[in-house]
Amino acid sequence: MTAVRAEFASVEAILAGARRAHQQGFALRDAFTPAPLPELSELVGATAQGVRVPMALAGLGVAIGAFALESASAIFAYPFNSGGRPLFSWPVFLLMPFEVGVLAAAIAGFIAFLVRCGFPRLHHPFFDVPSSERATQDRYFLIVDTPDGEKAEDLKSLLRDSQALSVVEAEP
Repeated sequence: MTAVRAEFASVEAILAGARRAHQQGFALRDAFTPAPLPELSELVGATAQGVRVPMALAGLGVAIGAFALESASAIFAYPFNSGGRPLFSWPVFLLMPFEVGVLAAAIAGFIAFLVRCGFPRLHHPFFDVPSSERATQDRYFLIVDTPDGEKAEDLKSLLRDSQALSVVEAEP
């Protein structure tokens, strides 16, 4: 499987090219644009990457573990009767588990973000093409997966017909 990278000069052109490629059954891999394009995101199939679940699991798990550790140490390991107060005084035990739970959720969210985004990736094949730095300025790029052979040529001609400034094969 190879990928084709097309460069467009306008929003209308990249949307037309993406729609035509999507209608012909080609898999749109990614798009690089200077501003967000919600319609293009729908065509590419961009979805939320799911950072919330690892954050919730890590935060709740660490908070429950910290609460259990505090409770077990106060009740079983080091019972200390201070002024006739109960050994298990749960309101006192809530502050530290909350703090470490938030910290664990933040760390898990950061790690999940890096993993889902594929970081740290020091080099991406997209940047081998000389004009790719204009993706943050005034150009729109579309990367489409295609099987080798005749279908690749069909895709290239389809993208050229959609007002693509350049169409080149790229590394997947």
